[in-house]
Amino acid sequence: MKDFNLKPVKFFLCLLFIALLFDTAPQTVYAISQTPPSTNILTQISSALASLTEQVKPSVVNISTSKTAKTQRLPLDDSTFKKFFGESRPKKQKVFSLGSGVITSEDGYIVTCNHVIEGAEDIVVRLNDGRELKGKIVGLDSRTDIAIIKIAAEKLPAVKWGDSSSLRAGDLVIAIGNPFGLSQTVTSGVVSATGRAGMGLADYEDFIQTDAAINPGNSGGALVNADGELVGINDAIFSTSGGNQGIGFAIPSNMARSIMDSIISKGKVIRGYLGVQVQPLNAELAKQFGLRNEKGVLVVDITEGSPADKAGLKRGDVIIAMDEKEVEDAFHLKNQVAATKPGKTVELSIIRDGKPTTISAVITELTSEAAPATAEIDNALKGVAVQGLSPDILRQLGITREIKGVVVTAVSENSRALGILKRGDVIIEINRKPLGNAAEFTAIVSNIGRNEDILLLVIRGDVAQYITLGGQ
Repeated sequence: MKDFNLKPVKFFLCLLFIALLFDTAPQTVYAISQTPPSTNILTQISSALASLTEQVKPSVVNISTSKTAKTQRLPLDDSTFKKFFGESRPKKQKVFSLGSGVITSEDGYIVTCNHVIEGAEDIVVRLNDGRELKGKIVGLDSRTDIAIIKIAAEKLPAVKWGDSSSLRAGDLVIAIGNPFGLSQTVTSGVVSATGRAGMGLADYEDFIQTDAAINPGNSGGALVNADGELVGINDAIFSTSGGNQGIGFAIPSNMARSIMDSIISKGKVIRGYLGVQVQPLNAELAKQFGLRNEKGVLVVDITEGSPADKAGLKRGDVIIAMDEKEVEDAFHLKNQVAATKPGKTVELSIIRDGKPTTISAVITELTSEAAPATAEIDNALKGVAVQGLSPDILRQLGITREIKGVVVTAVSENSRALGILKRGDVIIEINRKPLGNAAEFTAIVSNIGRNEDILLLVIRGDVAQYITLGGQ
């Protein structure tokens, strides 16, 4: 029996082993030395968010305010208490609240929400580096819930402004603020929707909706995009519990910046005015007016002598676009007009009697604006919010004659005028000085001392009467 020669077999096995080694080695090395792609992406996102937060956090501040509120010691309608103790007298106590703000310039201008500092007697701003500085009110705009304050400091870390009009649903955003007093808290999410209006939160609404967690104390804080740019000012939440439920609202940065620039440069908010009352369309109205769809808004009233009147707009016209920008609804048109500079000629695309046409209108300034708040007011009218008169406001108040003055829109609970002046009162004179507009109101009131009596001539329910506010 011949011996089996193993040399060829060994040679073949060696070749097979080498081939298998080279075939599997790259896979083995890859598995050991390379991180799976999915892990790489998560690491990059995490690093990017952390860097973004570090970039923006120094621009976000904590705002604490205090004011004096009046509370009743005893129930007003309890006759037993009245019999033995007399009439209940209001008790004064300090009320403190917290909010957030965003530094917008190196020299100390800060944008926040009007409701954060409205009625505040003292404002303290705490910076990211721990410094605490006194804040001074530059101006308030309750119609958008925007407020501007200033601190005495220089070379501050100002935020970079972004273009809120470029936001889309699904864009990544982060919210930075001080919820529940927890400073420099960061939450992230996406833009849920844009152009939210009709929420009843302000007169001019164009909210950004986000699911980034926003809670009490976040108001006035920053909503920034993936580039670290300010795209919104956190304002409110929709909640049935008082806490975050994934539906938060922010004021667009474009609106906030426009309000801020106007207050700083002009001392007041300047808005455009068209003088038209409109209503949304539905299927039945579209059919009645011979329209193919429900796009645009229906003109139902026009103020005499207004830009709309002079341009030739009529009841029954349907406004579908302004300067080639589609009018989605009444809120959209209101915001478009308000953002237009007075004196600008706009092209209105309308449908009249079923036929499309275009007319030109020259936008004027809306004069019925809230008086700019000023830290100089420290008398019995402190805490009284007013706005100028317009034909629309006079009609709503049931006043048929032409008068000049301001209408009271709110009286804060810490004001000495509380219970004396009422919402809807029209003030036409202060200390025998006639009023023309809200700016004159501020100019006159800011020169009245803390202890001086104030004589007002007020129209209430179309009846004129003198009212005295006593000095403290």
